[in-house]
Amino acid sequence: MAAPTIEYLDESNGESSGAKRHTRRHGGVVVVFFLVLSFLMGGLGSIGTLMLLSNNHALMDRLGLGNFALNTTDTKKIVLQESSAVIDAAAQVSPSVVSITTTKNVVDFFGQSTQENGAGTGFILTNDGYIATNKHVASDTNATYTVILSDGRNFDGKIVAVDPANDLAIMKIAATGLKAVNLGDSDQLQVGQSVIAIGNALGQFQNTVTLGVLSAKERQISAATETGGQESLDNLLQTDAAINPGNSGGPLVNLAGQVVGINTAVAGGAQGIGFAIPINTVKSAIDSAEKTGTIVRPSLGVRYLSITKDIAQLNNLSTDHGALVVRGQNTGEVAVVPGSPADKAGIQENDILESINGDQIDETHSLADLIQKYSAGDTVSIKLLHQGKEKTVSVKLDQLKS
Repeated sequence: MAAPTIEYLDESNGESSGAKRHTRRHGGVVVVFFLVLSFLMGGLGSIGTLMLLSNNHALMDRLGLGNFALNTTDTKKIVLQESSAVIDAAAQVSPSVVSITTTKNVVDFFGQSTQENGAGTGFILTNDGYIATNKHVASDTNATYTVILSDGRNFDGKIVAVDPANDLAIMKIAATGLKAVNLGDSDQLQVGQSVIAIGNALGQFQNTVTLGVLSAKERQISAATETGGQESLDNLLQTDAAINPGNSGGPLVNLAGQVVGINTAVAGGAQGIGFAIPINTVKSAIDSAEKTGTIVRPSLGVRYLSITKDIAQLNNLSTDHGALVVRGQNTGEVAVVPGSPADKAGIQENDILESINGDQIDETHSLADLIQKYSAGDTVSIKLLHQGKEKTVSVKLDQLKS
């Protein structure tokens, strides 16, 4: 079988070879013709038989075909309908999705200036030009940002505020009459429900729509930063909707056309594993940025690792939930920030924080999430394990610095 295939594809042979292939084609056509003719005749014969039988009701009954009916006059149409909910949701949100391009001049080791370019996505929060995106898309005050609307108009983008606790940035453009998104309730999301990701895929394909499901909730990951460090992200939504470079900062949408998350990261070397920040996690930050131009977050002042059953077993911990106070992998990443509320309350490295004001810290209720329920200046009661002994401390929260 290999020789005929190679021969058939070789278009560089001489005239005789071409004629040989030509002859073979005719032979094939003749065989195919007779095969098709045989099938047609057989099919017509069968249909003819059924038509004759259908006119002899007694014989049809004896053959057990009394319920068989052949309608030769009516035809049925098979109509394939796309999901109208997906179409409607995409049409509702897409006009509010923007592409963000970044330009920055960088001087290298030899003193030569080069231009770095980047691309991301955002979505319109208000009709007067407030836009949400990722912090890793828009946080460099030395860069120039261009915001491209879905209708092709371009505007200079200005950073209003960055969230010190989440991968969130708020931008502003000088435009009015824009179509803003509707924010949904991410707490009501159910694993398995359909979601849509919209974004500037690969920085080239503006407003690309991809469909998937909500794969999981309450995910915790460590994402690599541009400086080579690691940033811990908690309480993330996981989805298999395709999220590509350039999609960062774009909306994750439910079928009601509401934004329920902000696409922020993907798992490298995997397929269909993307992550989004739940919209409920950043609603207060968005509101704060729009009203005051800043995002104020409460701070405890510890670096921690969320304890799971596996982590507890591997490290021989006395509890399978809570937040283990640990230092980071890089120099200067201390477990407890000097002078912080935790430091003042006597919290130390290797302490296990178990609850805040009675709310247990566990896999679905991270320390960061529970802290965000309060404001800077609030005093909270924290129950913890210190060297195996349980104690309770009172902590006055401070403002988280960017």
